[in-house]
Amino acid sequence: MNTKCKLAVVSAALMFAAGSASAGCGKGAVAGGVAGHVAGKHGVAGAAIGCAIGHHSAKKKQAAANAAASTTPPAAAPATGTK
Repeated sequence: MNTKCKLAVVSAALMFAAGSASAGCGKGAVAGGVAGHVAGKHGVAGAAIGCAIGHHSAKKKQAAANAAASTTPPAAAPATGTK
């Protein structure tokens, strides 16, 4: 089987198999697969590593977004002047 075809099959399987639980995996797998293929015909290994890195990045990004959303802004000071 052609390496590009293997890469496409693995990337598609990684993207659709786990669904939303694998956020970032699809994009990382594609980038890693291409990089692995260019670096010496290691597209499948690159896709697997790219999936792991992409998933890790997405989790860090989501955690940062959750932390930013959970912080509340300081309450406004009550008005002291009278009319």
